[in-house]
Amino acid sequence: MSGEERLSLQEKYAANSICFGCGPANKKGLRIKSYRNNKGLEMEFETSQEHQAFPGVINGGIIGTLLDCHGNWVAAIALMDKLGEENPPCTVTASYNIKLRRPTPANSKLFIQGEVLEIKEKMVKVGLTMKADGKICATGEGVFVAIKEDHPAFHRWE
Repeated sequence: MSGEERLSLQEKYAANSICFGCGPANKKGLRIKSYRNNKGLEMEFETSQEHQAFPGVINGGIIGTLLDCHGNWVAAIALMDKLGEENPPCTVTASYNIKLRRPTPANSKLFIQGEVLEIKEKMVKVGLTMKADGKICATGEGVFVAIKEDHPAFHRWE
């Protein structure tokens, strides 16, 4: 990512979201920031003491949340691009899995890459890789779907 100041996709399209993982409006949340790159979306996340499972190692639930929320944004932006829309459709997680490859160090900067593996009409399968200190700590895949107006999460990004 470049050093220039720019809005994340979350800030641009969902500034009022209260999602614990990706909501800019959730002051106690993780507030991830995803950006486009040539492979899909990337993000960086600075871990801190409260993200630990035990001394020096990040909690697996925090890792899962980072990958889940970032994957959801990969899917939403891919569908927006495919449909030629100005705003992403609201998407939710249908399923996701992660593999914790090695302990993820606390007080480190994490780099997460998400890319589309498969895209259909309203469904996107996403692949995710998380690195710390240049080493892969976790990988994952998720299936995310665009939802209709009758779904309780439909207006969450407004």
